[in-house]
Amino acid sequence: MKDYNTYIFDLDGTLLSTLTDLVASTNYALRRYGMPEHTYEDIRLFVGNGVKKLIERAVPEGIGNRDFDNVYMTFREHYMEHSLDTTGPYPGIMELLTELKKRGKRMAVVSNKFYAATEELCRYFFDGYVDVAIGERDGIRKKPAPDAVFEAMHRLGADKESTVYIGDSDVDIETARNSGLPCISVLWGFRDREFLIEHGATTFIMKPEELLA
Repeated sequence: MKDYNTYIFDLDGTLLSTLTDLVASTNYALRRYGMPEHTYEDIRLFVGNGVKKLIERAVPEGIGNRDFDNVYMTFREHYMEHSLDTTGPYPGIMELLTELKKRGKRMAVVSNKFYAATEELCRYFFDGYVDVAIGERDGIRKKPAPDAVFEAMHRLGADKESTVYIGDSDVDIETARNSGLPCISVLWGFRDREFLIEHGATTFIMKPEELLA
């Protein structure tokens, strides 16, 4: 595998195992407004395009539901209080980041998770490792648009020839393509190999340490 100078990571399903807390906050918000809850597997398939899209997929009739905004805000409030309940790095992630840092590599996180949660989680788990963390915010298009990736590269002083994007989903594959970057797809996240292949994935790793090979 090519030796890159800059590594841009997705967050949920790539660096952090967040799904249990996302499921809990989604179903809490749905319960508050008398809506049917969803299974872990349902919500695994709902994530990837940002919190608003997650709630749109979870709420009956989506954004057309009169309580959509209330459910969305309730989710945000609950998640900000409970985002660390069960969330943590996948096995081998901290060892990977430690070795990349030791080798002098630059690292960023680009996520469709809302900005405050992205910053809080990266600060809590990856302080001293990740140099730039960018989440969803007004004025910058969400992935798969390349905007946040380009912002991260600019802030790191990186160029395309020495940068790689690492993620676990079809959104990440498209983001890398739109950014003109190679994409490495991880197989411990929210999507399986067959799904990723169907969406254009070509390079896979099964364990974090394989990124160093």
